[in-house]
Parts: sequence; C-alpha cells; structure tokens
Amino acid sequence: MLDVVSRSQRGRICEYRKGEGLLRTPAVLRCDGEGDSCISVGENGRVVRILGTEISVDPEILTSASSGVSCQPMTKDGIAVLRLPVTGEELIPDDAEVVVIPNGFEIKTNFRTMVDQIIKVRRAAGYGRLVCILGIAEPANLALLAYMGIDVVDDGYARAAGVNGFSLIPEGMLSGNDDYSAANCAEMERELSKIHTFIAAGRLRELVDQRSFSSAEEVAVLRLFDDIGYEYQEEACTIAGGRFSCNTTQALRRPDVARYQKTLSERYVPPEHKKVLLLLPCSAKKPYHISKSHKLFSQAIHTAQHDTLVHEVIVTSPLGIVPRELDAFYPANSYDIPVTGEWKPEEKETIRRMLRELMEKHHYEKVVCHLGEDAELVREVCPDMVETVVGDNVSPKSLENLDKALREATKGMKPSKWDDDRTESVRAALSFQFGNDVAKALIDENTVTMGKYPYWKIFRNVDGKKVQLGMMSAERAMFSLTPDGGEILMKLGRNVVEITDFEIKGSLFAVGVVSADHRIRIGDDIVAVCNGKVKGVGVAAMSGTEMEQMKRGIAAKMRHYH
Repeated sequence: MLDVVSRSQRGRICEYRKGEGLLRTPAVLRCDGEGDSCISVGENGRVVRILGTEISVDPEILTSASSGVSCQPMTKDGIAVLRLPVTGEELIPDDAEVVVIPNGFEIKTNFRTMVDQIIKVRRAAGYGRLVCILGIAEPANLALLAYMGIDVVDDGYARAAGVNGFSLIPEGMLSGNDDYSAANCAEMERELSKIHTFIAAGRLRELVDQRSFSSAEEVAVLRLFDDIGYEYQEEACTIAGGRFSCNTTQALRRPDVARYQKTLSERYVPPEHKKVLLLLPCSAKKPYHISKSHKLFSQAIHTAQHDTLVHEVIVTSPLGIVPRELDAFYPANSYDIPVTGEWKPEEKETIRRMLRELMEKHHYEKVVCHLGEDAELVREVCPDMVETVVGDNVSPKSLENLDKALREATKGMKPSKWDDDRTESVRAALSFQFGNDVAKALIDENTVTMGKYPYWKIFRNVDGKKVQLGMMSAERAMFSLTPDGGEILMKLGRNVVEITDFEIKGSLFAVGVVSADHRIRIGDDIVAVCNGKVKGVGVAAMSGTEMEQMKRGIAAKMRHYH
C-alpha cells in the first residue's frame, strides 16, 4: 500500500506499508543484511529484502545494460526485478508494488543512457509503484537520483568505494588511505535527511543544483536530464509553487522555467488593443507590481487614458519576459536570482528570442524602453525604440521622460475604455492559463469583468442576471473557476476529470477517478464530471496521469461541489 506524502517535481516522499511494516522513501537499503528492508549476499548472489519479503536479484543468466537484450520482469510477492536495458513498454504485473533494478552500476558512467533508462523505468513502473535501483548511489548523486524519480537505492557503491580508500561526501570524492565505508554510509544517511527536508519544502531542485557541482559527471547528468527529460519532468511540476532560487546557470533550465517560456510562446495571446510596447526592468520584490520601483513606474504610466494602449512587459532572467498581466502568476511571482548587472550569454539569448517572438505575434506601432543600462539587451530586436532613462530608472527625470515618451508614442491613437482594457487583459491572462480557446469561450460579447489587478472577477450576463464564471486573486496567483466556468471547460474538454458516481465531500480521491486530461498539472483548476454533468471544480493535487494510475491519495481539493 503506497501513499505519497509530499512531492517536489519527480522527487517524492512516500510511505509504503506491508502488513505491520513501514518503509518511508526516499530510502537507502543497507548492504549489511540487517533489518526488515536491506540487501544481503548469499550463495546465489544478492537478495533484496523489503519489509520482510525477499527476492533474489541475480539470476543464473545475466544480461547487461549494453547488451540490447531486454527481459520481462521476475516477480515474487509484490516485488518485480527488472534488469536493464528496458524499453519502457515492459509489462509489470498489477500486483507488483516495488520494481527493483539490480544492474544500475552498469549505467553509472554512461550519462545519456542513465537518463534514458531511468525515465523508461519510471514510465514503465508508473506513479503507483516504488522504484529501487542498485549499485549507483553515493552522497553526491543521492539528491539527483531522488529528483529523477528513484525512490529507493542501496549503499553498496558507497561501501565499496570506502573499502578502496575513497571518502564520499555530498561535495565530491576524496582519496585517502583508510577504510571509509562506515563514514560513507553515514554520509548517505545525513544526505538522505536533507533530501527529505527539501522535498517536504517543495525545493528539491535547489539542492540538486547545489550538489551538481560536486563532479563533472553530475553536471552532465543534470544537463541531459533537463534536455531530453523535459517532458518527463514537466509532467510532475506544479504550476503554483513557492519561492525558489536560480543561483546557477543550470537553474536557468529548470522545467518550470522552461514551461513558462514554452507556454508564453505557444499559448499566450497579448491584448489585441495594445499599440505601444513598454519594456521595464524587473524588481527584487515579487510580484513586480507591489515593488517600490514599479509603483513609481505606474505613477508615470497611468497619468491619462492613453495608458490603455500601453503594454507593459518586464525584461528579466531566468524567465526572459513577463507581460504585466502575468506578473502575479507562477513562476514570475516566486523566483529569486542574483542581480549583478552582468548577463550570461544564455540569458541574453533567451530575452531576445522571447521578445522577438512576442513582437512577431503582435504588432506594436511603437516601443518605449525604460531599461537604462540594460537597454543593450534589446537594441538589436527593437532598433527604433525610444529610451527614457537618465541615470537611475526611478529618478524624477527618468520618470518624467517615461510619461512624455508614452504620451508622444500614443499621440493620434484612440484609447480604449478602461473596462474594455481590463477585459482584454483578463482574456490575455486566461489564454496563458488555459489556452486561447478557453479564453475566448470565457470572454465573449456577454462577458463583463470587474476588479483591480490582481483581483479580477469574470461575470456573464445570462437572462438579465450576472453569473460569475471565475475570479483571480494574488493568493491563488491564477484564475479559479466557478461551476458555471467549469461547464465551459467541460464543453471544450480541458482539465476534465471523469469520476465515478459518488458524492464529493471536500476532496476528490484518486480511487474515484475514471480518467483525467493528461494536460492537467498539479495546481491546475479542474472540473469533475460524471455522466456528462459537472459535479464540482477544484485544484489538482496530482497530474492527470497520476490521477489515473494512483489508487490512493487526494487527486484534487474541491472548491465547489454537489
């Protein structure tokens, strides 16, 4: 019986129960043959014991990870043994609760194969099983293995390295003249405790970024994992996380950062009435609009109705660009990054690429730049832009220049009504969250919006009555739909969770899920549907795929239900 207690992308804390026994993961199996979960060595090779159940993992005929010969798993009492290589299509018996990979050591130094095989093993096992890989773990890569989705490892490699005079710590490997096996195992346990802490806080990636510098091997694996493993990682990423730090170059490639950029490029549609693009610097305080500098910018921008023609876009790293109507959304509201005034080539390229994509997507008649010294980042993309900063970007002269430049840029243009401006901004934000098809369905000719950003409300006039479809708040950092808004999602087949016919009370449990939209991510608004009728709306606590595969746990926390 498996319960997921905490998640941090693919990393997770689980409680696996069998009879009276409990195994809490991530876990390290000791190779000393002691305890109800451990590894021992007998006449026929290694024996894995998990909560008292034993299985031999070294069959008479061995295949290697490089052989190209894949085998179906051997299974005994809920434990399946699956040797590398795997295709990801292996049929694991339904009663198997743990999948053990005995020959992990064979892929330890082949980084691309390691990433490929771990992803395929995890895909084959699904969310509802523990994955245990042997012969590969050490203190330096323990966090990375947990981040990649491995639940259980052993301390065999750490013991062997210690016997051979190598001291293993999270920061790397040191050569000596003693037997460090006991010390290495102790380091594994200390690192394991830290991993649990970071997973519980939802910040495992930050620990992985720190640990990746322990060796060139770990850097290589993480880079490959971010590259070829993006879709696998992104599936388990929340869309509404907490604060996180981007202190390393590799952190720029986090899956939630990459997803933001991809979503902005592919899904987001800017407000169509905006004619002037205003480029603004980011701020240390998030969301930007509550910072002192952006409040001063706002006073210079919103001096008359011409402000409805101005599209504020913040230039930043690691996200690239952030339209004002999205600055309360994750991850724009949550990241921290060192500010030195120096930009890495990768950061410059990201900003220019995303700005170029935005300007190709929407025609702006004028561009005003209030970036100051950082204007060089965008000059090649916007060669005709008007620059407004003199010295500091919040100096009285700079703010005066900003006001004058916007008035001049909008001269002769017909401003929009403020209500229409808000409605178009709401539609743009909805396109980012749900897609343009849902945004257009929610915002039609009978829709009105109310409130001040980020507290927006969406109403529809139905038979002379105002029916609320949804609302946005700074606390949720996205739109939350009502059951009437959920009806629109259901008709478009977006974020739909089909459930069995039962009465929902507070939470929707995975056992009641029949099927779920595989586009659902943790934190998404979902609509629970039974026999074509909306039963409630809520917030996903699992991805759509996990909802289908898990038989226990909360699939969604319901907000409105009946």
